[in-house]
Amino acid sequence: MTMQQRTNSPSRTGRLSRRGFLAGAGAAAGAFSFGFSFPLPVRAVAQAAVKEVNAWVVIQPDDTVIIRIARAEMGQGSLTGLAQLVAEELECDWDKVRFELVEPGENRRRDRVWRDQSTGGSRAIRGSQEYVRMGGAAARSMLVQAAAQGWGVPAGQCTVAKGVITHQASGRSTTYGAVAEVANGIAPPTGITLKDPKDWTIAGQPAKRLDTLDKLDGSLVYGMDIAMPGMLVAIPKACPVHGGKLKSFDAAAVSGMRGVKHVLRVDDETVAVVADTFWRAKTALDALPIEWDNGPNANVSSETIAEMLREGLSAETEYVGNRAGDAKGALARSSRVIEADYGFPYQNHAPMEVINATVLWTPERCEMWGPTQVAEAALTALATAAGLPVENCEVHVKRIGGSFGRRLTTEYVTMATLIAKQVPGTPVKMMWTREEDMVQGRYHPVTQCRLRGSLDADGNLDALHMRISGQSIMAYMRPSIMTANGDPVTFQGLMPDGAEMAIGYTIPNLLIDHAMRNPHIRPGAWRGVNLNQNAVYLECFIDEMAQAANVDPLVFRRKLMANHPKHLAVLEAAAKGIGWETTKPPEGVHRGLAQVMGFGSYVAAAAEVSVSAGRLKIHRIVAATDPGYVVNPQQVEAQIAGSFVYGLSAMLYGECTVKDGRIEQENFDTYNVMRLDEMPVVEVITVPSGGFWGGVGEPTIAVAAPAVLNAVFAATGKRVRNLPLKNIDLGTS
Repeated sequence: MTMQQRTNSPSRTGRLSRRGFLAGAGAAAGAFSFGFSFPLPVRAVAQAAVKEVNAWVVIQPDDTVIIRIARAEMGQGSLTGLAQLVAEELECDWDKVRFELVEPGENRRRDRVWRDQSTGGSRAIRGSQEYVRMGGAAARSMLVQAAAQGWGVPAGQCTVAKGVITHQASGRSTTYGAVAEVANGIAPPTGITLKDPKDWTIAGQPAKRLDTLDKLDGSLVYGMDIAMPGMLVAIPKACPVHGGKLKSFDAAAVSGMRGVKHVLRVDDETVAVVADTFWRAKTALDALPIEWDNGPNANVSSETIAEMLREGLSAETEYVGNRAGDAKGALARSSRVIEADYGFPYQNHAPMEVINATVLWTPERCEMWGPTQVAEAALTALATAAGLPVENCEVHVKRIGGSFGRRLTTEYVTMATLIAKQVPGTPVKMMWTREEDMVQGRYHPVTQCRLRGSLDADGNLDALHMRISGQSIMAYMRPSIMTANGDPVTFQGLMPDGAEMAIGYTIPNLLIDHAMRNPHIRPGAWRGVNLNQNAVYLECFIDEMAQAANVDPLVFRRKLMANHPKHLAVLEAAAKGIGWETTKPPEGVHRGLAQVMGFGSYVAAAAEVSVSAGRLKIHRIVAATDPGYVVNPQQVEAQIAGSFVYGLSAMLYGECTVKDGRIEQENFDTYNVMRLDEMPVVEVITVPSGGFWGGVGEPTIAVAAPAVLNAVFAATGKRVRNLPLKNIDLGTS
């Protein structure tokens, strides 16, 4: 891996009042704790003075440092990155750092001292980096002050390194653990200066992950592993046609089966069997006679959905996401117009850990144990379904066995609670079967795109009209954010300059619009969201325009990117890394490029592929990214490689089809993913330019497919405009 890093950011100074940082009484054995909020109500201060518990950092007498993490960990590594940022400012010994996950009920009781607990959009680190760093810096200040008081010297004469405080003049030293109890009584600082990233020693380094050991030794308990005394297991089944209803079921037919305790109506769509084991519940559910009312969507198919979207490609009514000049007029006047239609299918999140939640309901209290990306929203859903005040409920968050956006919704929390409410006083673990998980997903939305571009007399891209026709995620998930221009998430990677997902090209006449067409299949935020298909549409069509102009794809892009230096920098880095202009690829190997901006970061990829007898081999991908700052280079590399697995799997195989109103793919025998021998060599180049914080896990996924598809054209002379590739004959022309 090639790793290039530079940071050009001055240190940041934050102003924090006494109300902003709370020094509490501490835990047993003299543990030091502090927390902060912006702003913090007076009543919380009064409570904290008496019984404040640990908010961000706990220093134990043996110098163990426990850092509280409020964001979800689902394999992406943000838990370690956030801990690194706190530890960097704290100046502790990284080898002594441990972590704890924050529960949303506790966050609420402390007036959201930990702030936002949602994890999505690659925001875990970039959305909280500043205030968690302030937390570490404030803790360091209070610990040093505690030591200085004990020695009767000014705190400014003391230094700290790896949790050891030293007074250089006298030669005295002590550890964080030894002064933790005294630090509890120190007034929090009113102003904090954060380190310049160029001075980082823990952050910015490939520190070992904090959440690996229990995975390796098998001791990690995921949500689906939870076991409790007297626990029952519930397996639900909902109408396979979204929008349909549960008409009837014959509980008597299975009630006598071994281990079966209950057969329950959960809601208008769902029935569940509750038994003493998963297998007995599943066996009974499979045998349960169920009658569905499939409703008005029973005759919908992939073909009827595709026809709906094709109509949108030429519809007059649209939502505008980006406009410059007069694209329609310029296209009408041009004698060199290139047009192409693209399509992107439904795709399933398909995480290894299926949907699950364990709920214990009583008339007085309700608790849930399980995975969620939105802990606070899960708590609200739990309380609402339980019919109890939110202060009588709690969600015990678990680390997640894969999610990719699937657990940004809370319908499964509601379902689990409605089941447990019918079995009061008994913990009930609701688990979806793999088949239910696949059929009842929240799918990457289906879209089509028509692109029309014109070239002027000099072969320059003069006008582009990009019409997206398809589903809106936010119209389903969060209609409150819809605007007069429709769903802003639709235009990821295509937005005007200044947006965190801005287009990287200056085109004199530009129109990007959306004809919203919403089939009944429920959409969701699938890793990378709409950036994925938008990058395919735009980057593959830019290659088509370069071909029409008879210009090298890199040279063609350069002319459009003069006003977009950060976009261009990563594209140049990827091109240089693969040797675009300096070396020839091996015989039979061909190259392709792509770039995009997403989730605040600039990313590009260059791919090398070969196609023999119609069979594609992806040899190598060079990925370049500028996320502003790199907290853990090793994790960035892993995230990019992992995102390519996800993006390339989608490109090769990912497709959910609809027949008789329902999703056809019910398991991995019909929904394939990449195998190890199909994975290319991935080389990562990071070029962090500083001054902003971008994401890592989601933006890079978007460039994998278009870079490979452009290389496929170079190899075969065929344009692939509809995914997945499993449906395409790649035999050479």
